[in-house]
Amino acid sequence: MTDLHPIRRALLSVSDKTGLIDLGKALAGHGVELLSTGGSAKALRDAGLDVKDVADVTGFPEMMDGRVKTLHPVVHGGLLARRDLDGHVAAMKEHNIGGIDLLVVNLYPFEETVAKGADFDTCIENIDIGGPAMIRSAAKNHAFVNVVTDVVDYAAVLAEMDANGGQTTLGLRQRLAQTAYARTAAYDTAVSTWMAKAIDTSEPRRRSFGGTLAQSLRYGENPHQTASFYTDGTESPGVATAVQHQGKELSYNNINDTDAAFELVAEFDPADGPAVAIIKHANPSGVARGATLLDAYKNAFDCDRTSAFGGIVALNQPLDEATAKEISGIFTEVVIAPGASDAAKSVFAAKKNLRLLTTDGLPDPKAGGLTYRQVAGGMLVQDKDVGFVGLDDLKVVTKVAPTDDQMADLLFAWKVAKHVKSNAIVYVKDKATVGVGAGQMSRLDSALIAAKKAERMAEAMDLPEPLTKGSAVASDAFFPFADGLLEAVAAGATCVIQPGGSMRDDEVIAAADDAGIAMVFTGMRHFRH
Repeated sequence: MTDLHPIRRALLSVSDKTGLIDLGKALAGHGVELLSTGGSAKALRDAGLDVKDVADVTGFPEMMDGRVKTLHPVVHGGLLARRDLDGHVAAMKEHNIGGIDLLVVNLYPFEETVAKGADFDTCIENIDIGGPAMIRSAAKNHAFVNVVTDVVDYAAVLAEMDANGGQTTLGLRQRLAQTAYARTAAYDTAVSTWMAKAIDTSEPRRRSFGGTLAQSLRYGENPHQTASFYTDGTESPGVATAVQHQGKELSYNNINDTDAAFELVAEFDPADGPAVAIIKHANPSGVARGATLLDAYKNAFDCDRTSAFGGIVALNQPLDEATAKEISGIFTEVVIAPGASDAAKSVFAAKKNLRLLTTDGLPDPKAGGLTYRQVAGGMLVQDKDVGFVGLDDLKVVTKVAPTDDQMADLLFAWKVAKHVKSNAIVYVKDKATVGVGAGQMSRLDSALIAAKKAERMAEAMDLPEPLTKGSAVASDAFFPFADGLLEAVAAGATCVIQPGGSMRDDEVIAAADDAGIAMVFTGMRHFRH
C-alpha cells in the first residue's frame, strides 16, 4: 500500500448538508474535480462551485424517485479500482472510468424518520441503498480512496490535504474506512431492529447492535480496564442526553450508577409530589417522597447515611437552592434532575468535584425496549422490565388486610424493590425506605442486613427504636421459606408485599397470620441480577 495519495476527484452526496459548502470550496481550492447528485449538486452549484452531475458521468439519469442514481460501474469502478494494478488501470481507460479519490456520503435519515413515528412505507423509503454501497466500495479500497461519513471528519481530511499538498496519509484513510464500516453496520442495525418490531418479530434469527462513541472514559469499573461510552440515538431523557453543568468527566461507574438512580426516581410521578433516590454501586441506599424536595432528600439520606457518602442523587423535580445546600453537606459524586434553578447551580459551583446533570424530563418507566448482557460466546437479550403493579392487581392472602396507609407504603416499597439487586428486601415507612438489603445469595440474609442497617441508623440518629418498627416490607421474589418473612416480622414489619408462587406459600401465609400481619401477592417478580 502507498502512504500518501492525492485527491483529484471527489463525489459528494449528502442528506445532512452541514459544512458541505465550506468543504466544497476547500476542495475546489486544491483543484479537486467535484461530482455530486441531486440536492447536494444544487447546493454546491448555488454557492458558485463548478460541479458535475453523476448522471452526466454515468450517462444515465436519476430514476425511480432517486432510487437508482449511483449504482453504476462508472461510479463503483472509480471507487474500487486499484491504482497500482495494471489490469485495473487498463479497464478504467477502456471503459472511460475516472478514479474517485474522495467519497463524502451521509445516509438517508432513517433513524430520524423512525424517531418521528413515521408509517411503515415512509420508513422504507428512507432506507438508503446507493449510499451504503458506495461507502463499502470506498472503504474496501482505502489504500487509495478516502471515505467520509461524518461531518466531524471534514476537518481532518482538509488538514492533511493542506499539510501534504493535496494528499492524505494511509493512516487517515484507514481510520476513515473503519468509521465507514461501523456507520453502515449501525445503519443496518437500525433498519433491522426497526423492522423486527414493525413486523412483530420478537426473536429474529439474526440480531445486531450499534452505537456512536459519546465519550472515551478514563477507565472501566477498575483502573486496569479500558472503557468507552456509546449512545444508541435514543432521545429520551437520561444520562446519555443530559447536560453536564460542572465537574470532571463522568466515569464508567458514574454513568452506570446515574442511570440506575434516574430510572428509579422516574418510577415516582412528579405530579404526585417530590421524590429523591440515592444510589451507591447501582443499588439504592435511600429513596423517599416528601412535602418538598428537601424533605424527600433528608428522608432518603436518613435510610443509610453512611452509604450516601460518595453516592449518586436523582430527583424527580427540578433541583432548588435549599435541596442543593443540603446535598452539599456531604461528598456527592453526581446529582441528576429534570432541571435546576440558577440559585441551585450557584450552590454547587463551589463543589468542583460534584457533577450536576440536568435533563428536559424524566425517563418513561413504562417505555419498552431491550436490554443486553454479554456472556461468553453470545448475548442475552430481553425486554426491559416495565412490569407495573397497581392497587387493583394486589391479592390479600392473609386474615388481616393492609390499611390504606400500609397499602401506599407497600406499593412504594415494591417500586423500589424493582431496582434493587436480587435477592432484594426493602423496608418502607411513611413513603421512605428505612432499610435495604441487596444482592445476597439468601433472601433471609437480605432481610437481616436491611434490619441491621436500620438498627445502626437508629443508634446514629439517637432514636428509641429502628424505623423498621411498623414498616412495610417488599420482597422482589417469593419467600421460599417462612424464615425470611419471620426475620422481617422480627425487624418490626407489619405488612408484606411479595409475588407469591412458592411451593410453600401456605406455610408462609400461615406464618404471617400467626404473626398477625397483612400480606399481599403481586403475581409478578422483579429479579434484577
